[in-house]
Amino acid sequence: MLNALEVVTTVIVGLMVGVEFSVAFVMNPILNALPEDSGQLGHAHGGRMLGAVMPVWYIGSLVLAAVWAIAGRHHDGAGLVVIAGALLILSVVMSMLLLVPINNRNKTWTPETRPADWKQQLNRWERLHYVRVAVIVAAFALLVAALT
Repeated sequence: MLNALEVVTTVIVGLMVGVEFSVAFVMNPILNALPEDSGQLGHAHGGRMLGAVMPVWYIGSLVLAAVWAIAGRHHDGAGLVVIAGALLILSVVMSMLLLVPINNRNKTWTPETRPADWKQQLNRWERLHYVRVAVIVAAFALLVAALT
């Protein structure tokens, strides 16, 4: 049973990392290269779409890592799972305090209603997102290391 939990947790976190990595290094550069209105509308749509899914994914990943840490506390690699869980907590806190407020504003913007500093706000979100991606990549790497 623990082996199944380890695999499921690693796959779920790995997929989350893949999505967030592609947002940072594939989707955002594509959207940023579009003409202003198209790019901004794409960011807003992405914010609505991923804003609905990612909270469940982040919390679910954290819960799975916590269950793995508890269930596997007497096994090799338990310390790595605990550290990965701490990094996932950090990613959730970062998201709630720093990224979600910007995203909540962004997802309602249209070319007619966006504020004058909309580009600066999106740039701030992107910089914070790079940090969050680094945090969850580290968490994923620790979970993978815990498997060996």
